[in-house]
Amino acid sequence: MELSSILKSSAVKVVSNASSKKRMFQDLCDVAEASYGIPARDAVEALLERESLGPTGVGNGIALPHARMEGIDRVVGVFLKMDKPLEFESVDRKPVDLVFALFAPVDSGVEHLKALALVSRTMRDPAICAKLRANDAPSVLHAILISDQGAQAA
Repeated sequence: MELSSILKSSAVKVVSNASSKKRMFQDLCDVAEASYGIPARDAVEALLERESLGPTGVGNGIALPHARMEGIDRVVGVFLKMDKPLEFESVDRKPVDLVFALFAPVDSGVEHLKALALVSRTMRDPAICAKLRANDAPSVLHAILISDQGAQAA
């Protein structure tokens, strides 16, 4: 599995107006709807339901929200870079500025876990995060995320 197979370039955005986690989820799900046809309202509900089990802020300014949903035929991703870090109830209590969300079919099983592991490994790489934080062009952010796939294949 490669990030290029789950992340369209149109699903990478820089967001400047999110004032809360819920607002950021709405922005994220609007991108998911535009890029993959996933109903934004259903996606927000699925993310909030998953988040109620425990926050998906993994530390170091990174959040990896994810949800399984009906009506999706494969795992897809959305990446947001926040202009202003957002409080997210992360494990390290630091605000989040890099968000990589995954949406998966309800019965995706191991594919969902492989995608989550791949995204987690990618976002734990300090060099990749530094490059993401140093750039604001969505096309550049997408290129950074999908580069070096050979070392990251799950």
